[in-house]
Amino acid sequence: MQRTITYGEERITFSIAFTRIASQRVAIHVHPDGTVSVDAPENAEVGAVVAAVHRRARWIWQRLRAQRERALHVLPREYVSGESHFYLGRRHVLKVIVDPAAPQGVKLLRGKLEIKSRASDADKIRALLETWYRQRAAQVFARRIIECAAKTPWLPVAPGFRLMTMRTQWGSCSPKGELILNPLLVKAPGPCVDYVIFHELCHLREHNHSARFYELLVGLLPDWQESKSELDELAEHLLNR
Repeated sequence: MQRTITYGEERITFSIAFTRIASQRVAIHVHPDGTVSVDAPENAEVGAVVAAVHRRARWIWQRLRAQRERALHVLPREYVSGESHFYLGRRHVLKVIVDPAAPQGVKLLRGKLEIKSRASDADKIRALLETWYRQRAAQVFARRIIECAAKTPWLPVAPGFRLMTMRTQWGSCSPKGELILNPLLVKAPGPCVDYVIFHELCHLREHNHSARFYELLVGLLPDWQESKSELDELAEHLLNR
């Protein structure tokens, strides 16, 4: 369900999801791509939800404005030598080597991402780099899930996971208890990766953003808000493809 409100000259469109949550409060989320979603108790009236969003309109507008200002400093990717790309929170400079006879692939060597390609076409180089990110994400996430799950008392074993590139989410979990993680998250600093994993592990116990959910998250990761803020600040860079 979608609704739109006006704040000054800004039209804010948002989706509403009615869910079973312990809290009777409306939860508003401004996503990295500029979309806005709202979680509301299943028995809430639409008018009351819209009124709650109206009350937070200034906060939403500030978040959207900050995202637009950050996006002005994010240049389109060209996939050429000298361009920098993130991996686990650090910037690495691309070194593109075009050799029609060489095996294609990506290596992280002495702080540089060395890409060997048979052609200088940006789409081909991007595909090689994204394949490398996906491979690294599978390795990093597998290790971090095991370590994070070991600190989660309600999990007898670490859950399985799969990768899915998403526009508005870093992670989610399936009804069967499988984690779904965005491979682009591997560009983020380690503490941000752990925050997303712990967030989803808490959802295996509490399926909504209830007060109990945040109690679990604080118990596992007391400084989760710092990692979330850092991830939000970096989102435009990390999602820039």
